Amino acid sequence: MIQLIVGAKGKGKTKILLDKVNTEIKEAHGSIVYLDKSTKHMYELNNKIRLIDVSGFGLASSGEFIGFLYGILSQDHDLEQMYLDSFLKISLLDETTVNDQLRKLNEISEKFNITFVVSISVDGNAIAEDLKQYVIADL
Repeated sequence: MIQLIVGAKGKGKTKILLDKVNTEIKEAHGSIVYLDKSTKHMYELNNKIRLIDVSGFGLASSGEFIGFLYGILSQDHDLEQMYLDSFLKISLLDETTVNDQLRKLNEISEKFNITFVVSISVDGNAIAEDLKQYVIADL
């Protein structure tokens, strides 16, 4: 399953994402990974959560980003949840291509039984109708 936190830049999406991941780690039976564009939030995360700074991997396309996710999944068979902050930046997308990538994430989620929680700097109206059911916060 995917869960989406949407809204304009600076509206508090990261705060919601951080609160959610720090709450979820208390009940998690598997591991949790948090992907971000920097290590800025390292000290706001519970130390049981693995933070990955995507900027250090030199990804050049949204296709490479999906390959990067598959690499993480292949190395951690206990992975339960993955949190993706600043989704447009880390996945090298824009508003016109974000819905296709979200559908791909949902396919990966179902195939590998992992939950993706994604913060996206877009207006809730930019999310396609078939994906609106996954919006958990629209700021």
